[in-house]
Parts: sequence; C-alpha cells; structure tokens
Amino acid sequence: MDAVTRMPSPAPPALPPPPSPYDEHRSQRTPLVIDNGSTNLRYGFATSDSPRSGLNVIAKYKERRTNKPLLLFGDGVDVEGGARIQARTPWEGDVLLNFDALENALDYAFIQLSIDADSVDHPMIMTERLCSPMHSRSLTSELLFEQYSVPSVAYCVDSVMSFYQNNGPGADGLVLSFNTASTSVIPILSGKGILSHAKRIPWGASQSADYLLKLIQLKYTSFPTRVTTAQSQWMLHNFCEFAPDYIGLLRSLSSPQALREADRIVQFPYALQVQEEKTPEELERIAERRREQGRKLQEMAAKVRTEKLLQKETDLQYLVNLREGKADDTKREWMYKLQTEGFDDDAALDETIKRLESDLKKARKKEAAEDGGEDAAEPAFPLVDVPDADLDEDGLKEKKKQKLIKAGFEARARARKEKEREREERQKEELKEEEERQGDLGAWVRKMRGEQEALMTRIKDRGRRRAALSDRKSAAAQARMKNIASLAADDRVPKKKRKGGGEDLFGANDADWAIYRKINMAAPSSDEEEDLSQLSMIEQKLLLHDPSFTAQHTHASLTSKRSELITTLRPTYDESNAEGLCRIHLNTERWRVCETWFSPAMAGVDSAGLGEVIQNVLARFPDPEKERLVKNVFLAGGPSQFPGLVPRLQATLRPILPPEMAINIAGAADVGADPWRGMARFAQTDEFESVGVSRAEYDEHGGERVHKWWGGNWN
Repeated sequence: MDAVTRMPSPAPPALPPPPSPYDEHRSQRTPLVIDNGSTNLRYGFATSDSPRSGLNVIAKYKERRTNKPLLLFGDGVDVEGGARIQARTPWEGDVLLNFDALENALDYAFIQLSIDADSVDHPMIMTERLCSPMHSRSLTSELLFEQYSVPSVAYCVDSVMSFYQNNGPGADGLVLSFNTASTSVIPILSGKGILSHAKRIPWGASQSADYLLKLIQLKYTSFPTRVTTAQSQWMLHNFCEFAPDYIGLLRSLSSPQALREADRIVQFPYALQVQEEKTPEELERIAERRREQGRKLQEMAAKVRTEKLLQKETDLQYLVNLREGKADDTKREWMYKLQTEGFDDDAALDETIKRLESDLKKARKKEAAEDGGEDAAEPAFPLVDVPDADLDEDGLKEKKKQKLIKAGFEARARARKEKEREREERQKEELKEEEERQGDLGAWVRKMRGEQEALMTRIKDRGRRRAALSDRKSAAAQARMKNIASLAADDRVPKKKRKGGGEDLFGANDADWAIYRKINMAAPSSDEEEDLSQLSMIEQKLLLHDPSFTAQHTHASLTSKRSELITTLRPTYDESNAEGLCRIHLNTERWRVCETWFSPAMAGVDSAGLGEVIQNVLARFPDPEKERLVKNVFLAGGPSQFPGLVPRLQATLRPILPPEMAINIAGAADVGADPWRGMARFAQTDEFESVGVSRAEYDEHGGERVHKWWGGNWN
C-alpha cells in the first residue's frame, strides 16, 4: 500500500494574556489619591468607590530558615515576631521624616494597584499635616518626581478634605481635627480654609495612649506582665471617654459604690500555678515541726526578754546611784563623771533614767498580764547565795539559771504591785471624770472630742511621715539621708585612724541613739499602740454618753472609708490569685486621659487646652462670621469618636458665645475614608488641574514649589 500523507494539524491559536486591572487606567492619566496617615495608608484611583488601605508601617526582616531579606508592610509586620522590633513608620510625631519608609509604602501601594509601567504616569493628590514643614514637603516632591516620575503633585490637609466630602463646596464651618500626634482647629468660610487663623496643640491620640500607659504603670508598680503601647492604645479607644463636667464627675465618684460602677476590668493572660498535693501524714509532720519551732522560739524570746529586763534594772539602779552621788562631788568632778558615762548634762541623765523607768514599767505590766495576776508562792533558789568557788561546772550553770528565774519572779511581783497601784489610780481618775461629766456634760464632751481629734491627728501625721519616707525625693527622706551622711562623716575618729581600723565610737552616748531614733521614724513605735488604745477608750466613752457621737464618727469607721475608696481604685488580690493579679481596673483614668485634650498641663505639657484654642480662634472673627462657624462645628480624626466629646464641646463653647448664637456639632460619616473620598471627589473636578505642581515647575523652582488653593497649607 502506498503511504498516506497526513496534513499537519494547525497550531492552536495563542491565547491573549489575561486583562490587567490596570488596563482601564493605562494611558488615561487617572488621578492617584494617597492619604498618607500616620496610622493607615489609604490609596487608590480617583474613580474608585473606596480606597485600599493598610497599616502605614514597614519592617526589613531576614527570614531565619532561608536567610533571605524580607520587606514587610502593614499587617504583614505582625506575622513575624522579630519584625515588630524593627518596624518603622514614615512619621516622627507629626512630621514626615522617614522617606525610606515612605518610598517602601508607596512601592507597596503601586504594586497593589497593579501599576506595571516604568513610571507612574498619573497626577497625584496627597495629604499632609497642617503647617507641614517646607523641608518635609520638598523631600516628598523630590521622591515623587525623581523616583516615580509623576506628572504633577497637589498637597492638601486631610481634615479640610473630610469637611469637603461631608459638606460639599462653599460650606462654612469650624474643623476640629483630632490627629495622632496633634489636634488642629481650622476655620472655613465659603469653602476656603482660613489657615492664617488656624491653631494646633501638640496633643493627640499617641500622647494620650502614652499618658494612659504611665498612669497604669504608676497604679500597678509590680504588675506581673508587661503592658505595651499597643495595649494602652486599645484600652484608650475602647474604654476612655470625655466628661461634660470633669470636676463634677470626680465628685460623683467619691463613693466606693460609684467607683465600682464606673470600673472597667481588663484581664491579661495568666498561668495557674500547679501546687503539689501533700498527704495527711506529710501535712501533720510539717505542722508538728512548725509547732516545735514555735515553742523553741518562744523559749528563746522569753530568755532574751528576761536578760534584757535584768540588764535594764541593773543600768537603772546604777544611774540612780550616780545621780544620788552628785551631792558628794564638786561641779568639775560631776561633769567629768557625766562625760565619762556619755552624758552632756544633767538633763540627758534624767531623760535616760526616765526612759529606763518607762521601759521597765511597760515590761512589767506586760509580764503581769501574761502571768494572769495570780500570787504564786516564791520558789526556792538554794544556789543563788552559794559562792562560785564551791560549785562545779554544772552547779554554776544551775546557779545562773536560778538567778534568771529569781529575777523574773521578782520582776513579776513588782509588776503586780505596780499594776495594783495603777488600778487604784485609774479608779480615782474614773471617779473624778464621772463627777465632771455629771457636773457639765457639754464641757466633758468637748474635752473628749478634742482629745479624740488630737489623737487622730497624731496617728495621721505618723502615717504621712512614713509615706513621705518611702519617697526618696520628699523632704523627710532627704533629711534622713543627711543624718545618715553626718553619721558616716563622724569627726570623733580621725579619717586616718578610721581607715586604719580605729575604734568606732558610735553608740557611746545617748545623742547617737537620738539620731538613730530620728532616722528610724518609719518603724512602728509603742507610742502608736498607746495612742490607738487611748483613742479606742475615748470613743467608747463618747458612744456611751454622747448621743450625737455615732459609730460613723469613730477613727475605725473614717479609716475604713478611706481604705475602701483606695481599695476600690486598685483592688488588692491574694498572692495565690493569679487571675486577679493580672487584672487592670480602669476607673478615673477613663475620663482623666481624655480631659488632657482640654487641660494638657495635667500630663505635664505646657500648652493651652482645646477650649482655649477654640476661643482664641473665634475671637479673630466678627460675630456674623463667628455665627457661621459655630453653626457647623465639624469633627475629624479617630479620637473624635470617643463618647462624650460632643457634650463636652457644647459645655465648652456655650459660655464663650452669646446665648442667641446656635451651636451645631457633627462628625464625619466615615472618619477613616472620608479624607480620601473628599480628595477623590475633588480630583475629578476641573479645578484639580490648576492646584498641582507640574514636573516643569519642579525642575524650575525645586521641591518647595507649591500652589495656593483652598484645601492646602497655602491659600
């Protein structure tokens, strides 16, 4: 058979490449709209209904597995934990400075818009801050013209374009722009921003978040986990609000119940501690060991108390004998004896004797109370009078023990007698007080009330002094450090001798211990216990005999109210409560942080508040124009959505305006996207072509070239 020749099959037709989203804008010179915000970057063509957006933050990061450098933008920064540390934004506060970050952000935007040409052949309109520095604008123009070869660039103020989107061209109003790092007041008449009368204060959402973070750190000095700036920003936007009357609000929060109702609790992550369970036998052994240790400690403490008491009695007897021998010495011999014993004069000796007598009296009273006041037969102490030479080593130990027991027995006997004498004196005082009360009840009540007030003041002063000593910058703490420094620079031992191991003479006289007591003011004292006991006794008498004195007037009730208020501000949790320890209670901070917009001095910023700035701006206009402005107070920016801002502004503006002048306050329909929509709307008008700086103008005049128009910083 003959071979069959087959015709070659035709090649399949080549498929056209898929259409690019950019094709509809290619060679059309559709305006590009860039809202370069400090938080979000919004971008898109002017013909789009809504912008694309992303967080305006970039991070250069090297991946660990492939060791390849990555450039992350927006939400991608949060994907890699190590990239967050290197995150940067184009903004430094309220000024555009990081142009490397801006270039990367614009690259990302143009890629997302599928612009695949060698240059960006689209006129551009871009936002900038009010009173943006000329240097910043010049570098931005240089980047756009030199790097991307855009045909023209126009700059506008974002809040003015948001006003344009919501009110249309030719409208009047007063724009309050709440930005990230500043707050601006811009008057607009007949659609034109009067920027020569505009004002700006250096306070915005970022400063408020930092201030809230500082308040939390001061309130929770030992919080178990780190509170970040991002978390404080979240708390700011979710829990903080403006108060129409801040001072009145604080007064209404003076009760614990009101504070609890205003409280917002933020629960941070926590980990429960796994406790090892012990068997009953192990628990019993631990309890028995603790009881045995307690008994030993009690025996040791009793022995030490007895020895100290015996030593004090010996010292007291010695000093009393010394004072009684004054008559047998000349004045010079007496002063020599005083200085030898460490006393400057007779008053110092008398003070020491008085203090020893007081200490012995308190110790005996305490021992008598522990003894129960029962008269016990005196035990025998046969070895006390036996000479030491007639005893062996065990006998000497037993003799020392019997001496201590005898001294304690005699001290208790003296304490019982002293207690009986005090009881008799107390009965006489009570009888005298009863006669005074029956004779003139009003005078007795005034006397008791005065004593109660004096004791409460004394106790309060001690607490205030202890609190002051805990602050190293307080006057009390500094005085304490001066006393310590004076002791360290003791001149009684020469420096050379001191360095060579000379004897330290501190404590040789009572003046040293007076200094020690002055230094140790924060330590609890027995005087405080006596004051509390006396205060309780006075209050019991007043409750019994004074009808106008109730339990609400007692020191315990007043203290508990203050403590309850403090506890409500910051509740305390047990160390074992891991969940409670990781909680933050926001109450007064919710309004205090927002109040800083009207009083920046609260946060240490030397600036006028928003109310004063608005008053200053309105004062530059006559009443007819002022009325046109306040009829349309327009709020822009994220913080303008905080609850309570409109009533707060109403309360601020009403006193500074005539009663017949109406005030209308409204916010943007879409706070985030309205500036972009306003720019996109304006970019489709014929006026847009006349406000942009062309490439030819840039080449001739440089990057500082700008056209004056109603939406920009120059008009």
